[in-house]
Amino acid sequence: MVKIRLKRAGAKKAPFYKVVVADSRYPRDGRFIEEIGTYNPMTDPSEINIKADRVEEWIKKGAQPTDTVKSLLKRAGIAK
Repeated sequence: MVKIRLKRAGAKKAPFYKVVVADSRYPRDGRFIEEIGTYNPMTDPSEINIKADRVEEWIKKGAQPTDTVKSLLKRAGIAK
């Protein structure tokens, strides 16, 4: 199954996440199909940059966002 999920990057105790489309069998920070955005929780307020058109296209193709990504999409005003 294809999922829209977070891939962790950044230094120790300073996380930075990339929003990626990946097969659910791949490891969290492993191989992915496409990078569609970023999320930086260390800034105040948190910085969320996601390509809405790519998210909608992947969801139409059957990709399932994880719970965390769903909440980020809501905060970014992309998903309802």
